[in-house]
Amino acid sequence: MTMEGGVIEQRRERVEHVKKVGYAPKAIKKKRCRNKIQRCVEPKVPRALQELFVACRDVFKGPGSVPAPCDVSKLCKIIDDMKPEDVGLSNRLQKIFSAQDAAKGHLMEDGVKGSPIVTYTTIYKCSKFSLCLFFLPATAVIPLHNHPEMTVFSKLLLGTMHIKSYDLVDPVRSHDSPPHSQPRLARLVADNDFTAPCDTSVLYPTTGGNIHEFTAITTCAVLDVLGPPYSKADGRDCSHYKEFPFSAFSNGENSVNAEEGECYRWLEEIEVPENSQMDEIEYLGPQIDDK
Repeated sequence: MTMEGGVIEQRRERVEHVKKVGYAPKAIKKKRCRNKIQRCVEPKVPRALQELFVACRDVFKGPGSVPAPCDVSKLCKIIDDMKPEDVGLSNRLQKIFSAQDAAKGHLMEDGVKGSPIVTYTTIYKCSKFSLCLFFLPATAVIPLHNHPEMTVFSKLLLGTMHIKSYDLVDPVRSHDSPPHSQPRLARLVADNDFTAPCDTSVLYPTTGGNIHEFTAITTCAVLDVLGPPYSKADGRDCSHYKEFPFSAFSNGENSVNAEEGECYRWLEEIEVPENSQMDEIEYLGPQIDDK
């Protein structure tokens, strides 16, 4: 007997069983239709996500502008209170992430090596700002990169992550500045582990740790609000860096002494590293009402 025939026969047996116990097949059919209609209803936009969108539309004025301190506080207050469910990360999906971490641990114990792929999805994007989600499996890395002329709000929604960030000592290039290929002095801003839920971090065009690196200790989900978003056409392309100890290029011509040198590194701009590649996926969470 074919599988199709087996399925048909099983359906007949179920119908006969329903008739024997006295239930009406029509009533069952109507109930199934009602359930189907309910599943087709679009999910309501979480209040926090819609509130974030409206605030971003008011705060971000476009390229060349930085939000005022009161606007920064306004956005931080909204993002601080956001939960994974606000962007469609259900409890079931969080359990899947936990299972992936456990599987990754077993693979490492068995000596299986691989480079975890970072994925991202765009919730909303316009010329003034964008809302994005990044998903990092355990041990995945987003290598050292910058955010030119951008203000970025980051919220760790799930997991534990190590974040290392720097600010260039001389962020504004002059005619006397070294070319891109030469290392530039940078001050260490953060080098810590963070576990969700935690406060929103904010970086600015020249301060706050504009150049940073993410390393996932467990599977992580990060919400990023970028204003304005990356745009190669507008000169906001992403640059990547390699770090060197302060002592590697120190020649006595800078104003940093040896003791302070522990808080400084030299950053050399490099080509796009292999582990910086990401996979983009479709956003299937609650949709923003932009009207």
